[in-house]
Amino acid sequence: MDRELAAITAVIVAPAVLLAACVTKGTYDAALSDATTAHAALTASQEHEKADQEQIAKLQHDVDDLTAQVQDRDQKLSDLTTSGHNLQAQLDEQTAINAKLRAELERLGKNVDSILKEKGTIAKALDDAKGRLDELRKAQAAAEARAELFRKLVEKFKSLVDAGQLKIATRAGRLVLQLPNDVLFDSGQTVIKPAGKEALKDIARVLKTVQGRSFQVAGDTDNVPIQTPRFPSNWELSTARAVEVVKLLVAQGVDPRAVSAAGYGEFDPITGNETAEGRARNRRIEITLQPNLDELVAAPEIK
Repeated sequence: MDRELAAITAVIVAPAVLLAACVTKGTYDAALSDATTAHAALTASQEHEKADQEQIAKLQHDVDDLTAQVQDRDQKLSDLTTSGHNLQAQLDEQTAINAKLRAELERLGKNVDSILKEKGTIAKALDDAKGRLDELRKAQAAAEARAELFRKLVEKFKSLVDAGQLKIATRAGRLVLQLPNDVLFDSGQTVIKPAGKEALKDIARVLKTVQGRSFQVAGDTDNVPIQTPRFPSNWELSTARAVEVVKLLVAQGVDPRAVSAAGYGEFDPITGNETAEGRARNRRIEITLQPNLDELVAAPEIK
């Protein structure tokens, strides 16, 4: 650019030289016009070059921005790709864990689907178990109440037991008062002997204090048959003796609604009839404490 400026200057100075060399005015004017035109063209060229430089700088700046944006985009794409790989790896890991758990459940015979289906069955079984537990608790409470009553009755009958006039036992969970026939009756008879009456009076004094309970008086014989016009078999004899005992107890104040009579003949022995001692034990009157209806709890079903 400096060389061009020097050339233009030389063109402008040239007229003076030409004048000195006696150049004509027309030639001078033409040279001056050419110099002016060249100067204007140079100035325009410099301004255009400056504009081009500014445009180039702006374009370079835009290029730099675009390059930075591209690099940022590429970095984000790289990060997303890495994150995607990580998420896929985590998903694969969780899928593998789930598959392992399902395989383990199936190995134990309890896959997830069957567990969901059995949920209702388990809930019903739990309700049934609770119901059975409530029944068992009621049965336990009833058993404890019976045990306490048994204890009190045994205590009250202690004197008769000690005198050998009464035995106390439990059969099928029931308290049983056993009176030997030789205390109450003569052989083949239904009339209660004096000693038997006194024993039954003592028993009646205790029984009438027991509220809300029922008693059954049962007659039992040995296996020796009886054949009389009044007693064709041991059933009639055993039943008649039970009725006589009930009448005496009622006469002593026992509530007639709380006592009943039954005869079993020789068909409910407590021991063998092969010996005289065994037959004597089987000839007896039993007064059994009957269970209340609320004590008859249904036993759980066995499957």
